[in-house]
Amino acid sequence: MPTSRAVDPEFLALPLKRLGDTALQRGRDFHAEHTDFRLERLRTQRLTLRDGALIDASEGDETGFAVRVIIDGTWGFAAGVALTTDEVVRVTEQAVRMAMVAKPISTERIELATEPVYRDKTWVSAYEVNPFEVPVPDKVALLAQWSERLSAHAAVDHVSASVNQVSENKYYADSAGTTTTQQRIRLHPSLEAYGTDRERGIFDSMRSTAPPVGRGWEYLDGAGYDWDSELAALPEHLAEKLAAPSVSAGSYDLVIDPSNLWLTIHESIGHATELDRALGYEANYAGTSFATPDRLGTLHYGSGGMHVTGDRTFDHGLATVGYDDDGVATQQWDIVKDGVLVGYQTDRRMAALMGLGRSNGCAFADSPGHIPIQRMANVSLQPSAGAVSTADLIAGVDHGLYVVGDKSWSIDMQRYNFQFTGQRFFAIRDGKLAGQVRDAAYQATTTDFWGSMDAVGGPDTWVLHGAFNCGKAQPGQVAPVSHGCPAARFRDIRILNTTSEAGR
Repeated sequence: MPTSRAVDPEFLALPLKRLGDTALQRGRDFHAEHTDFRLERLRTQRLTLRDGALIDASEGDETGFAVRVIIDGTWGFAAGVALTTDEVVRVTEQAVRMAMVAKPISTERIELATEPVYRDKTWVSAYEVNPFEVPVPDKVALLAQWSERLSAHAAVDHVSASVNQVSENKYYADSAGTTTTQQRIRLHPSLEAYGTDRERGIFDSMRSTAPPVGRGWEYLDGAGYDWDSELAALPEHLAEKLAAPSVSAGSYDLVIDPSNLWLTIHESIGHATELDRALGYEANYAGTSFATPDRLGTLHYGSGGMHVTGDRTFDHGLATVGYDDDGVATQQWDIVKDGVLVGYQTDRRMAALMGLGRSNGCAFADSPGHIPIQRMANVSLQPSAGAVSTADLIAGVDHGLYVVGDKSWSIDMQRYNFQFTGQRFFAIRDGKLAGQVRDAAYQATTTDFWGSMDAVGGPDTWVLHGAFNCGKAQPGQVAPVSHGCPAARFRDIRILNTTSEAGR
């Protein structure tokens, strides 16, 4: 397969600098305090198979540009699709008018945290094979082969297989002098096997735990994930789940695999420590946060072994990029240290508003037609320094559950009360796994849950999981984000039986 870790030549052939310079000059003509120009090409492709047959092959290709200005302390924004200097002038003037119209109703003066200037910088994400250069028939053939392998098992009635692929190119220029050109690739493959136990009247499924990643097509050819083992184990896990007894509600110790714990991190830590949300700017739609700024440095988020970082630099992370949509060089920082809340995720506006000095690079727009907003970094729980295995964690549990794979979730608007299910729950008795149970969900409040964490696995248990579709804002935007974590152990967590709870 071709190796093509370079910015798309078609994107580089666009008049990036000429159009950017036109917008910046027009902003200066109106004495804008700040102007930035972003030109983006977003390519998508999704392939979906059912029982080995292709049912969907859809593609998207969106190119456009956006201009932001600050006029008299007020944001103005506008976007367009015609890549001509006349259109850039028109759109910039529209952004200026938007700022002028908004000024009388603006409730605060917009200031941006300072940031060094980065001239003519290029960044490309860590991948080997651009999936858009792999023939579609080859991709379909691989998914069909995997589907047929799963379907051959007696427990499997149906199989779905899909892969979602994205190529994102961005050119950014601002009035301070920063110019950046970037490309990142990401993939989300998924396999799900469906089966029934007709005697018990049970229908269920088992989905792969392979995470979405910032990699190329090499990921599906074996780089970074053991697909052979996944395909071999999935039908057996489904058969065991169909035959498993329903869980007894009560208190259990939990050992949670990264394939499940990442989502709990996302909902109870990732969203709760977005500074705009903690300040109430998302209250109308996405909610607020219990982790308010007056508790920074004092809130005991969890146990002393809890160390959570924000990171937009980690290779293969879905939120990893070289420079954000504010022109900020990305970085890593602490959010929770020794169990205490010590930091937030910020963009330049929020960082300046709170007097934090520099932004930590969390501005992102999901398309050329949307304004950048503060979005989530790769928020991750760090492993222990020692060589603690998942088996070691399980060995320390007398009565508990081992949770693997994410499924459904529910959390309140302050990110405090929650419950999560999983792909599979294994009973733990006297330090050993004792088969699957069904219909389980774990329920807690955020601080009680993380406060109950008494051990985390070592680096060998740490895995990066995540999602393509984190939602926020009005109009709605989606963002890709990863969360790394080790396996971890939690004491005395409430387990619900979802069948009996649903009947109440």
